[in-house]
Amino acid sequence: MLHVKGRVLVGPEDVRDELWVVGGRVTFDRPVGTAAGDVRTVEGWALPGLVDAHCHVGLDAHGPVDSDTVEKQALTDREIGALLLRDAGSPSDTRWIDDRDDLPKIIRAGRHIARTRRYIRNYAHEIEPDELVAYVAQEARRGDGWVKLVGDWIDREVGDLTACWPRDAVRAAIAEAHRLGARVTAHCFAEDSLRDLVEAGIDCIEHATGLTEDTIPLFAERGVAIVPTLVNIATFPDLAAGGEQKFPRWSDHMRRLHARRYDTVRAAYDAGVPVFAGTDAGGSLPHGLVAAEIVELTRAGIPAVDALSATTWGAREWLGRPGLTEGAPADLVVYGADPRDDVRVLGAPRRVVLNGLVVG
Repeated sequence: MLHVKGRVLVGPEDVRDELWVVGGRVTFDRPVGTAAGDVRTVEGWALPGLVDAHCHVGLDAHGPVDSDTVEKQALTDREIGALLLRDAGSPSDTRWIDDRDDLPKIIRAGRHIARTRRYIRNYAHEIEPDELVAYVAQEARRGDGWVKLVGDWIDREVGDLTACWPRDAVRAAIAEAHRLGARVTAHCFAEDSLRDLVEAGIDCIEHATGLTEDTIPLFAERGVAIVPTLVNIATFPDLAAGGEQKFPRWSDHMRRLHARRYDTVRAAYDAGVPVFAGTDAGGSLPHGLVAAEIVELTRAGIPAVDALSATTWGAREWLGRPGLTEGAPADLVVYGADPRDDVRVLGAPRRVVLNGLVVG
């Protein structure tokens, strides 16, 4: 039996002195008849297990990876306290992770769906618009309530980022996903695809660097969430430098999106757009970056308690998974100081508890 004492941050305004873990689940009622030697006590500031709302388990820069690499990715996330992962597209079958009580829980979006020759090789189903509804239905059935589209990518004929899908195609595809009980998100760097996707009923946009004063109010009005992945956006200057000679227009665009990244996120937050934390780990980036992403959100001007919510209470509610509530699985992270005072504390967890087991 585990006893967590100190300050248990159940929610932004709900702070308890202790909780107990019995049978792998949370209780706030002190168990009776338990010998002192049967109890392990952990002290500090406890949060619900962190959420990385955009990562890719089973994927690296070249495509699908083997099961040993998948396990290492999941363990790396666990080490930093990321115990709930929204896998925003992967070609690998990672269902076997669900049978492991010692690995983070995953919410899958199936495999990316992209336009032909308009995404990273070996990542996505590459199709044309007349096939979009069928592939969205397929991935809605294979995933865990999410489908992932590639909303824009570099168009080599134009030499810049352009929208991948006609409005009518995404409207029909999103309607089909919703009919099947799945939500839809899309990779979008640039400006052009956003209005069509939001007006078609999309639920979330990944990266969202192309948000402007024209589209931010639309996102807020429709309640469309964004996952900025600022640790990934930090790579834009290097990407731009690599493409400068062949695609100068695209390179300039990427630099401009990067330069205004913090202003974009803060403007969206100020307008009431839901913002959640994700890292884009598993492509070119390593896993285990969610603590760094929270620091980035605060650099963008999001207050610490709301940045914490973006990876804890708020993120779990958005994804339909419990936090530290009575009877919930005991997935939590304990720190040596109050993360509300300094979010950098998230980078050094004192203890990680998953399904009631101290795993770190």
